Amino acid sequence: MKFLAIDVGNTRLKWALYQNPHANAPVLAQGAEFLDNIDKLAEGAWSALPAPERMLGCVVAGEAVRKRVEAQMELWDVAAQWVVPSIAEAGIRNGYDFPTRLGADRWVAMIGAWHRSLVQGPARPMVVVMVGTAVTVDAIDADGKFLGGLIIPGHGIMLRALETGTAGLRVPTGDVREFPTNTSDALTSGGTYAIAGAVERMVQHLRSHCGLEPKCIMTGGAGWKMAPSMSLQFELVDNLIFDGLLEMAARRFAA
Repeated sequence: MKFLAIDVGNTRLKWALYQNPHANAPVLAQGAEFLDNIDKLAEGAWSALPAPERMLGCVVAGEAVRKRVEAQMELWDVAAQWVVPSIAEAGIRNGYDFPTRLGADRWVAMIGAWHRSLVQGPARPMVVVMVGTAVTVDAIDADGKFLGGLIIPGHGIMLRALETGTAGLRVPTGDVREFPTNTSDALTSGGTYAIAGAVERMVQHLRSHCGLEPKCIMTGGAGWKMAPSMSLQFELVDNLIFDGLLEMAARRFAA
């Protein structure tokens, strides 16, 4: 049962075709497209793929983008299924005030992180960080309950906001420095340390709440930018959302 996983973010669509909908299933093909180019998938990257029998995806880019993706999927006889966060799924309980309003990408990433951690050892509190157009920092206790999380701007949004609100601040991207001595480095360092500080504060909150040392997992297209500036231990995972989609699909599509 070939399985197509799709992750539609605010900037790019990432996809992977698996041999079957199970954790650690072999990857048959994968790719990524900027949202401006997704209308070419059916005649391009997807044209030579074996037809998937099941599909599950998460989308945060809005209904119009979702419909464009579904239009590209018409070359196959497969129903489009999109994740909507629920009260509980795949071992995670949703503590959001309105569970269905939680971002689907956050929900899927937490499920992926939870099961990844269980493979490595006993259950423990976790902070799950996604660094992309926006940054999310989510806390899960040792019983698998999502306690809540932070949303802050990503690097690009921070810089654009400063350019818009401050005259004469259009400068090239700089480097992260402990003591920046030019505007480019000051902007880049400020954004990086703001994200790192949010992660470190959430780890402190979770440690105090649970009385245990949390595990931190980071993912997202810009996660690698944060790695050198983090003062706490963390695991950087490339495709955490795909891990989560596979865990969910294994349960939803079980024979």
